[in-house]
Amino acid sequence: MVLTSHKTMGESGKATGFWMAELTHPYFALLDAGIPVDIVSIAGGDAPVDPRSLKQDDADNQRFLSNPQTRKLIEDTRSLGEVDPAKYAAVIFVGGHGTMWDFPDNADVNRVAATIFENDGVVAAVCHGPAALLGITLSDGSRLVAGRNVTGFTNSEEHAVQLADVVPFMLEDALKSAGANFQGGADWQSKVVVDGRLITGQNPASAGALGEKVAAALGSN
Repeated sequence: MVLTSHKTMGESGKATGFWMAELTHPYFALLDAGIPVDIVSIAGGDAPVDPRSLKQDDADNQRFLSNPQTRKLIEDTRSLGEVDPAKYAAVIFVGGHGTMWDFPDNADVNRVAATIFENDGVVAAVCHGPAALLGITLSDGSRLVAGRNVTGFTNSEEHAVQLADVVPFMLEDALKSAGANFQGGADWQSKVVVDGRLITGQNPASAGALGEKVAAALGSN
């Protein structure tokens, strides 16, 4: 699972990072299915948590943060650059607004995701995590998302949280421009889109279901 290392929201100065439930819900869905999980971040070290994501009463967040061993997994991460993708059957790009700055067109994001996908593995992303998909190019030169069905944080949801003027781009628009068939659902409702080995979730409410779909895909491989 890959976390953002970006902790400020553009020129607004507002704190951001990864969204805790978008880590913990898939993490435990996989772990409870018997699938081991590693957590890394773009730059390594202490991965920034969006403080807004800690305000909600969430059982998986509590389960994760109350255990010193799991808590250390986000406080002392390896960098994505250290990852050998040949050792992994799947990658999940965790959301949070910070991803909008350091996921797109990141060389390590592209390297890890493309290698896993071309090795018949699963590439997944939730909420703003699909920002990672924008720059992923396969060995034949095609974009990973071109012609594939995906979802992610919608324009409607971005306007609803009043951050449309803060983010560097609108994720829904960017995915469409990259050739994806974007499938948005109702605001804040769980929606997961599975297109073969590409699995995406729309928002925080989709994170647990995304983890379950990834676990199912790994079980069938």
